Formats: sequence, C-alpha cells, structure tokens
Amino acid sequence: MPTRPKISEAEILEQYRVAFDNALKQPDIASALARIGFDAATIAQGEELLNNAVAAYNDNKTRDDEKTKHYQNWVDLKMQIARRYSVDRKIAKILFRHDPVAKEKLGLKGALPRTYVNWLEAVKKYYSVATTDQQILSDLNRLNLSPEYLTQTLHMITGLDTARAQYLKTVGEAQNATKAKNAALANIIHWMQNFYALAKIALKDRPQLLEALGKFVRS
Repeated sequence: MPTRPKISEAEILEQYRVAFDNALKQPDIASALARIGFDAATIAQGEELLNNAVAAYNDNKTRDDEKTKHYQNWVDLKMQIARRYSVDRKIAKILFRHDPVAKEKLGLKGALPRTYVNWLEAVKKYYSVATTDQQILSDLNRLNLSPEYLTQTLHMITGLDTARAQYLKTVGEAQNATKAKNAALANIIHWMQNFYALAKIALKDRPQLLEALGKFVRS
C-alpha cells in the first residue's frame, strides 16, 4: 500500500493555521471542541505556539538565505583572485626564473598550494611583496602588471578576508536559527498531537469534520 508523501515544514505550519481557523469559525467544530476543553482561550495558546514556530521558521529561512548569499560572495571573489594569481604567478616565474632571491620573496618555489589557508598565505605574500619591493614592482610593471593593478588585487584579498568572515558569521547565525526553529516546531507539533487526538474523540460521530482540521479521513 503506497504511503502518503511526507509534507514539508511550511506545509505543516499552514495545516495548523487552517486547523485553528476552522476550529474557531466553524460552529459545529467549535462547539464540539469546547465540550472537551478546547475553547477559544485554549486554542489561543496553540495559536501562540504556532506564531512562534512561524516566526522561527521565517527567521531560519532568512538566515539560510543570508548564509548562501555571503558564501557565494566569498566564492566569487576567491575565483576572481585565483584567476589573477594563476596568471600573475606564471608571469613572475618566467620573469624571475634566473633570480632565486625574487622567487623566494614572491613564494614562487614549489607547487601551488591546494588548501585554502596555505593558498591564501601564498597569494598574500605574492601581492604584498609585489607592491612593496620596488625592484620587483618595476620588473613586473614592464610586463603590464602595473602598480595600480597589483594594489587593486591586494585590496581584493583584504575584501576576501572580510567576505569569509561574514560568511562564517552567517553560518553560526543560521545554525542558531535552525535550533530555535526546531525547538519551536517541536512545541507546536506536540501541542497539535494532543489537539488532534482529542478532536478525534470530540468529532467521533462526524469524523468528516476532521478534514477541516487538516486530518485525512478515509471514506
């Protein structure tokens, strides 16, 4: 026998909203629920839990969107710098192939680092030296790696540090928002489990009314 598909958190919250709306506005349901203790005041308690869950869900979604945006900003900027560095490093390796001192200063020996931290350290070293060592700066300028271009790249690297810090900040915020959302959802789900269990008893003679509360009833 096929099972019903699992519904999303947004669908759960909408189901509960409709359930509360109909529980208060449909007289037959409202009177039946009131007889087992689920009057308007009691349902208002559930609505407060629902409102908290909706707010936490929306905040979590906003935080996740912010995390995604800042991650993309960081990655896009890293790719821009990586493309520049790849070309600029090759140019310098050719230009200074017979100058071991310059190669050492610019960090041109060995393979290009793969891990982010080591790669970033190598990139910073290259452009820091390229913009402060006058002889290297002059030599690079002859191959159209101008002081303005090199300085701009160095500023981009500073921006990369900022972009990564912003991304990591949003990661932490998103994780906290997820915990808050999960706790709020757990509260309303627990409350609604009791609500539906008692509603089933209150509407035992008219089970089709449970449909208005978001519960599937077999014909």
